[in-house]
Amino acid sequence: MRLSDDASHLLDTILAAHDQQGRPFAIVDKKMARVHVFGGDGSLKASSPVLLGLAEGDDSVPGIGERPMAAIKPEERTTPAGRFEAEPGRNSHGEDIIWVDYDAAVSMHRVRTANKADRRLHRLATPTIADNRISYGCINVPAAFYDAYLRDSLGKANGMVYVLPETRPLDAQFGALLKSSSRADARRGS
Repeated sequence: MRLSDDASHLLDTILAAHDQQGRPFAIVDKKMARVHVFGGDGSLKASSPVLLGLAEGDDSVPGIGERPMAAIKPEERTTPAGRFEAEPGRNSHGEDIIWVDYDAAVSMHRVRTANKADRRLHRLATPTIADNRISYGCINVPAAFYDAYLRDSLGKANGMVYVLPETRPLDAQFGALLKSSSRADARRGS
């Protein structure tokens, strides 16, 4: 799977700045509804479609991680954009997950199929991205993909998750990282 221009640009920036610090990382491209998983050396391991927060937006509502799901309005169900130090964890059911933003209760986990009306597996399988918006903000991935690529990389030790913005420009979201990458390139004479 070819990366979008924004994902490719961010990947180059991450590697030039060594921002991942040799750790595995993922880039979540909300506009394309995909996740790309990389080894600590920057090599692409795999890509997959994902399910994202129902509402478009790049910020979590303040305090949302402390509210019960029933109290979250549809327009508040966003997947936040940004640079996150991910860490392995467990949800309230004891399932292994990857915390993306613990305070906002946003994680990356296997797709949940308990509510059949959500048709989450069907949504992942369609070629369109318009129907990939359903979650409360978490990043849902196919179970086989999670088990094959995420559990042993980001699910065992801290890593990085970069979530591309969808409502603001890339440089507005990752400006500091983009600038540090430019300075690193200048020092190397690139």
